[in-house]
Amino acid sequence: MDLQHISDIERAAHSGRGEVFRLGMGVIFIVGVMFYAALNGSGEGSLTLVMAAMIGGYMAMNIGANDVANNVGPAVGSKALTLAGALVIAAVFEAAGALIAGGEVVSTIRSGIINPDLITNSDTFVWIMLAALLAGALWLNLATAVGAPVSTTHSIVGAVLGAGMAAAGPSIVDWSTMAGIAASWVVSPLLGGVFAAGFLYLVKRSITYQADMAEAARKMVPLLVGLMAWTFATYLILKGLNKVWKVGFGPGVLYGLIVGALVFLLVRKVLSRGSGIVANTKQSVNKLFTVPLIFAAALLSFAHGSNDVANAVGPLAAIVDVVTSGGEIHKAAPIPTWVMMVGAIGIALGLALFGPKVIRTVGSEITELDQMRAYCIAMAATITVIVASQLGLPVSSTHIAVGGVFGVGFLREYLKSNYDRMVAEIKAHHPEGDLAAIESFIKRFEKASVEEKGRMLQDLKDRAKKAEDPAHFSKGERKDLKKVYRRELVKRSQLMRIAAAWVITVPASALMAAILFFTIRGMMLP
Repeated sequence: MDLQHISDIERAAHSGRGEVFRLGMGVIFIVGVMFYAALNGSGEGSLTLVMAAMIGGYMAMNIGANDVANNVGPAVGSKALTLAGALVIAAVFEAAGALIAGGEVVSTIRSGIINPDLITNSDTFVWIMLAALLAGALWLNLATAVGAPVSTTHSIVGAVLGAGMAAAGPSIVDWSTMAGIAASWVVSPLLGGVFAAGFLYLVKRSITYQADMAEAARKMVPLLVGLMAWTFATYLILKGLNKVWKVGFGPGVLYGLIVGALVFLLVRKVLSRGSGIVANTKQSVNKLFTVPLIFAAALLSFAHGSNDVANAVGPLAAIVDVVTSGGEIHKAAPIPTWVMMVGAIGIALGLALFGPKVIRTVGSEITELDQMRAYCIAMAATITVIVASQLGLPVSSTHIAVGGVFGVGFLREYLKSNYDRMVAEIKAHHPEGDLAAIESFIKRFEKASVEEKGRMLQDLKDRAKKAEDPAHFSKGERKDLKKVYRRELVKRSQLMRIAAAWVITVPASALMAAILFFTIRGMMLP
């Protein structure tokens, strides 16, 4: 055996040790959860409680591995945060959101997808919740393994749907709610993409397309960061703290505006004092968004932990409630502290152990991100959720964030193609072989503002009309100049793979849950 083969074996073994470590840590967490549940259970419900705690812990880890990536992926892809830093921030704030603002009561039937009045037997209800938890977790695990960011809410909704139909037939399902969820497959990514692309175009027109980017940044960055602080404070008040601090939409927006105004004044003061902070380069302007992006990742993680922890512990809390209440089924159940801890620790652990794969997909494998683009995606995520919640539209934070990434990428493609067409037009209106004149014009064109570029192109056209054929190019050569190479800045393979995963999430988790329900019922019946 030569040295090259030995080196390959060592690398494979090193990679394998990492996988074994992650798997071992996950197993230790689940075994610990089972052991604690066994100590808290008694009588016939003890085994059921242990099984539910095991599956609930597994579900929480899969939510951390897949869903949390959307909050920190753009910040990592733009290099505002390192992967290690993002994992630490997200883990801490996800757990804090779950424990501080996760609420004391959770709905036992996620999103009212099935009617609990049609489930009269408490054992059947427990089997539905067990099957739904396990099916949702398995689907998330599969999606994480292939690096596809999917909606955990849709995963658990589909699982409850499938298990409920297996138990009581199609009549148990609220199909109007299901129609709304199906609509969100289209609404969420489209809104996220449109908002993100709109913000990126605003940033480009107001800063990077200006001749003096440094001066433009001093004027616009305080406004942009203040707007970000306004939306994030509003989002945190309305969505992150809504279970511990009830605030209406109007007051929430007003409190957020106060925070945004204070941040605007602070940033403007800092930029006005330090004349050397901003150089006349895109890289220098990008750096101004680094700190806001770090705060954005933390606040998004906090809000996610406070809201989506119910996806992990909702069914588990429902099972605990049935077991401890002697078989009575409630539409809402209190969340014991230990159940909330399972969700909080499981999400943080799953993110740390298995999250990097989906983080890389969102942050760098769809399109190239910098700090300004990541800022636009974060803004799109918060504004879309706020607007959609007020309009009553069912949206997925996962779909919004990933849709924002695609929106930014497709806008970049359009702008690049448009720029190439302009360059082709410049070449077509200069004499053949006059490279020096072409290069000089392009340099002036690149430094010009948007309005000046339009005037320069119009001037070229006006001069071309006065001469019979200023470029002296043949018809074929002119045709070649008009053919612009399309730069694909968005990976189409990722688009198709992620879209396919979104579409099949609900039916796939529903089918798995139905199969698991019949399996569990067959095992539990005498």
